[in-house]
Amino acid sequence: MKNLFFVLMVAFFAFLSCRNDESDVQQIDQIINLYIDSVNQDMLNVKIKGSYTNIRMNDVYGITDAAPVNFTMKKTADTINYIEYIAGAKRIGIDSSASSKTYQSKIALIMTKKVNDTNRIVNDTMIINYTSTPNLFQVSKVWYNDVLKFTKVEGQPNIVKISK
Repeated sequence: MKNLFFVLMVAFFAFLSCRNDESDVQQIDQIINLYIDSVNQDMLNVKIKGSYTNIRMNDVYGITDAAPVNFTMKKTADTINYIEYIAGAKRIGIDSSASSKTYQSKIALIMTKKVNDTNRIVNDTMIINYTSTPNLFQVSKVWYNDVLKFTKVEGQPNIVKISK
């Protein structure tokens, strides 16, 4: 009797471990590619005069005043620089229904550029709204300095282009 119970338990757990029900898996689409230009100048290319030489991101909703947010500087095949932001800023719930929730992150961008041998600090703000359902978590809207700059289009990457 003990052997039969043991065999049934092993078979049951083997069955559970082999299940592959992808409807239980939530898809995640949260990578944002942020491009910043000014009069067709890539403002994120430190080698171009007048561009930003230092960029920092800080979580406005963070636990402390100094809550750095990680990002990666990348380049396209055409050597256009952009900021890749994946995650890291705190998300607060702003809306909820039975089937969907909306979260928001707020990030301060502190960018330095050299103007006439003087460092000039530029302070910008990016607000990111996310929509979460049982099947999907994704970026839905992005505001830059209180101007809506991105609304999600299904199947398209999250590319935010800022012109200064």
